[in-house]
Amino acid sequence: MPTDNRPLFESLHHDYGSMVLQMCLGFVKGDKDIAKDLSQEVFINTWNALDKFKGASSYKTWIYRTTVNTCLKYIRGRKDKNHVSIDEAGSVRFAETSSMQENASNALYEAIGQLGEIDRLIIMMVLDEVEYEEIADIIGISSTNLRVKIHRIKKNLKKLLKNER
Repeated sequence: MPTDNRPLFESLHHDYGSMVLQMCLGFVKGDKDIAKDLSQEVFINTWNALDKFKGASSYKTWIYRTTVNTCLKYIRGRKDKNHVSIDEAGSVRFAETSSMQENASNALYEAIGQLGEIDRLIIMMVLDEVEYEEIADIIGISSTNLRVKIHRIKKNLKKLLKNER
């Protein structure tokens, strides 16, 4: 890869690194170590494909798609290796902390982790304040269908969070 792509790559990593990490956290039910590994893999994939970017979408949309594909590949790979589901393993355990905000965040990630793959993707983008039109484009559904899905996901999350307390 030509070295003149380095400033662009560094800019993309700076601008979207935290977004990618948050998305990965949602996919792996709050496991910070796996999320960091997946984030790194997303940016390795981004670096390797930077010359192939055609500009058909924004860099943000492109990186979202790369993140989704990387996370889905990881999740599907885990299922093929006798992965124990969250129902079988019990709830995800997080380190004890005195911060109520971090506990609430962990509970949210745990609840998000119980959603299906696409629902996790959608809600993570909503939490990241991505525009609905952009989410619909990334997922490949109409914005009307997206709004219905978001409503159902939020309803499901409320139910899951009430059962935890």
